[in-house]
Amino acid sequence: MAITREHVLQALSTVPVDAGGTDLVASGRLSDVVVDDAGRVMFSITIDPSEAANMERVRQAAVTAVQGLPAVKGVFASLTADRPAGSGAPASSPGGPQRPRSAAQPKNQRIPGVKHVIAVASGKGGVGKSTTACNLALGLKTLGLKVGLLDADIYGPSMPKLMGIHGKPRLLENRILEPMEAYGIKVMSIGFLVEEEAAMIWRGPMVMSAITQMLREVAWGDLDVLVVDMPPGTGDAQLTMAQATPLAGAVIVSTPQDLALIDARRGVSMFKRVEIPILGIVENMATFVCPHCGQSSHIFGHGGARDEASRLGVPFLGEIPLNMTIRELSDAGRPVVVAEPEGPHAGIYKSMAQQVWTALSGGAAARPAPRIVIE
Repeated sequence: MAITREHVLQALSTVPVDAGGTDLVASGRLSDVVVDDAGRVMFSITIDPSEAANMERVRQAAVTAVQGLPAVKGVFASLTADRPAGSGAPASSPGGPQRPRSAAQPKNQRIPGVKHVIAVASGKGGVGKSTTACNLALGLKTLGLKVGLLDADIYGPSMPKLMGIHGKPRLLENRILEPMEAYGIKVMSIGFLVEEEAAMIWRGPMVMSAITQMLREVAWGDLDVLVVDMPPGTGDAQLTMAQATPLAGAVIVSTPQDLALIDARRGVSMFKRVEIPILGIVENMATFVCPHCGQSSHIFGHGGARDEASRLGVPFLGEIPLNMTIRELSDAGRPVVVAEPEGPHAGIYKSMAQQVWTALSGGAAARPAPRIVIE
């Protein structure tokens, strides 16, 4: 029997949310419930940030109730502090910025055992962000660190191919996933959980739920750094990361041309606005050296990201060339840092990793998660 939305709502109506016995469905806190063709169920529960600790128990009870239904293959459920529709407050002042409420922020948001979480982000797609995240993580591993890699790019997961990993993660006790592993790094990606050619036609709450679950319901163990490959842009996924975990910083990847730099500025601005430090900007596809004649060509321009970093007052981590070796090794699931560890390209990524780790270890511990509430 196929699972339906009505089945899910019936199960959620058995979950109380307060001492008076009001159930989750009747409470008005439940988002749209989505059931996909594979039997995965996705929903979110709206809360005030001050309720985070108590409502986590409600979320867990809701997950348990839905998991007990026949034909359910997975449950993605999250708490969200976005103001629900019809709350009585205007979305924003006309022409004015969105302002956070003065409610207390959620507590106990650290991921057990993980010392630092960093985001590798870009304002737009197609700039080589995932390849950079993969090799940056491997560069951190060469420093003797315990490293994890989370592929949070829900719509375009790349880590299974980049890291050469096949198969599905094992389910441990309490429905915790055991991360996959390659080259000494623990890896989790939505790509391990769905078919390779499946279209991820997910709405914002579904994306937020999936990212939260991969952060919190994975047995990461003890890690010095968890590198998160973010989806491109400045939307739900980035705000969810800011809400769900105390990010220690963000690395912004851009190509040199003006079009990419415009979007990179937006990425820097967003992370600064939510008080997450910018660990640096990376200029990818900076120079192409012809393998036949040795002549250098600046296909996408050159130096734009360096100039932008200087203008914005953030570190510049370095330039990565547009190179066939990096592309071929990435496609083969053998990242250049492990395939050619003494080569010049691996040296660039290792240098970036050293700069990132110096910034992380030289500063304070991971910052408390900022309060992100959209009014």
